[in-house]
Amino acid sequence: MRVNSPGIGSAPAAGALCFSGRDIPITESDTVASALIAAGELGNRRDQNGGMRGIWCGMGVCHECAVSIDADNGSLACITPAKAGQIVQPQPVYQLTPSDATARGETELTPDVLVIGAGPAGLSATRNLATAGLDVLLLDDRAQLGGQFYKQPSPGLPLEVAKLDRQYLHGRDLIAATRATGARILLSTAVWAAFGSDHLLARSSDERWRIRPKRVVIATGACERGVPLPGWTLPGVMTTGAGQTLLRSYQVAPGARVLVAGTGPLNVQLAAELAQVGVTVVALVETARMLAPTRIGWGMRMGLNAPHLTLSGVRYLTTLAGKRVPLLTGSVVDLLEGDEDRGVRRATVTRINSTGRVTGSRRTFEVDAVCLGYGFVPRTELARALGCQHEYDPARGSLVTVTDETGRTSLPTVWSIGDSAGVRGAKFAQLQGALAAAVITAELTGHPLMPSARYTRAARRNLAFQQAVNALFAAPILTDQLATPDTIVCRCESVLYAEIVDAMRGLTSAPGSVKRITRAGMGACQGRYCGPVLTEMHSRVTGIPIGERSGFAPQAPVRPVPLSDVAAPCTDERPIC
Repeated sequence: MRVNSPGIGSAPAAGALCFSGRDIPITESDTVASALIAAGELGNRRDQNGGMRGIWCGMGVCHECAVSIDADNGSLACITPAKAGQIVQPQPVYQLTPSDATARGETELTPDVLVIGAGPAGLSATRNLATAGLDVLLLDDRAQLGGQFYKQPSPGLPLEVAKLDRQYLHGRDLIAATRATGARILLSTAVWAAFGSDHLLARSSDERWRIRPKRVVIATGACERGVPLPGWTLPGVMTTGAGQTLLRSYQVAPGARVLVAGTGPLNVQLAAELAQVGVTVVALVETARMLAPTRIGWGMRMGLNAPHLTLSGVRYLTTLAGKRVPLLTGSVVDLLEGDEDRGVRRATVTRINSTGRVTGSRRTFEVDAVCLGYGFVPRTELARALGCQHEYDPARGSLVTVTDETGRTSLPTVWSIGDSAGVRGAKFAQLQGALAAAVITAELTGHPLMPSARYTRAARRNLAFQQAVNALFAAPILTDQLATPDTIVCRCESVLYAEIVDAMRGLTSAPGSVKRITRAGMGACQGRYCGPVLTEMHSRVTGIPIGERSGFAPQAPVRPVPLSDVAAPCTDERPIC
């Protein structure tokens, strides 16, 4: 379903691609995924049982949207531009094809600073470092700057800039300021191995790099928490972030009747933005009891520390009330039903208790799309691979990187800033990027430069705002509470909850051992969605508190790469692997 947000027009038609024998109209703004969803085609790849899977994360992490384009070995529909004449087929679960095993050469880069991730934190750090005269290399695995928060409309969409919302405009300004510095920027490029702070490997579709920076700034952000429940792998069920990307970047709604569920302000924003463009939002289901009188004080604290952000939240709630969207608090979606080819059709909502267990009566909604957002998990894989110190945050249910106020980790040449270290909001991330840049500039130029007191005060205010948001939306952390024995927990390998429970009854319940027994965590997303579930289950079974050595061990490659990349010959005394 194509829509138009304020200030964004309709992209020109650009022909059609062919999906499973059917012509799919495309526009100049489309990815393969946005074109398919706009045309009502929700499935992308085949799972182990022959069923269809659809877009899930929308950010190139989960690989659920893999398709075969012009008989290739697999492309991610959510990040691959749609082009007229493409022949697109659902990706088979296993496709054995001849592979070019020839190792490609690497180009060595030696920047002063390597910044990994081009969201608010990475852009801010890059802008300030490059402005100070340092040689900065900014990498991002997406095709556009901005990250998840500042995602911009696709270049193919006509804009009336004056009518765009503040989030678009602030991101647009930061992106322009960063580009104006002349910093080197490599997009659609992923760092897949970190063997030391001066030895990282990166790749794009056609180039390979060995990077030896003096300083490393990790700004990779976070990914959404996976909460397994019956039916969550049906086509049309996706993360809230994926739904927002479809809307804000491509002007495509996930469906005509959408249910949004989970916890946190992103769900409120997406539900309101969908309702504004004419989508029927059948309900906003919030796990937290955010409207309880005891939480009014946290709302007031939000307003004191970030009035503009708080006012935006109030406007979203007002929009939902005006559109008569039901707001169901203290509740979850515990059952999704539909057809593996046609997609999700029904969502059942029920209330939960303080531990996240289902209680009370159920209510069913007819839907054609569901967006789930149960909070975020920091993407700590690079920081863990480098050996940075981590600790477990029980309030957020995730490992966080131990840093100082500027983002410096336990390794003196490595910074982890923004949500990649611990989820603290986009505005804090942007300010922390500036704080990190000030310290790095001082060290590399030899000129003492203290972080601006204005930045420091603003960062502390935004951190206080985020703490108030967390308190307002405080809810049970969901892992396996909603799973039934036949619920898929590992999406990539279709491993069932019962299989994981049985494996944990054996000689060991360690996630690494369960991974070897069941293959959970061995798929393309590399355990980003099932890993936290297995880690919490292991802690519960053994009584061992979660710590920095819990879960799957960090190791290269931190994301899927061709075998020829791993087999590239060594060019110095330090081996690649």
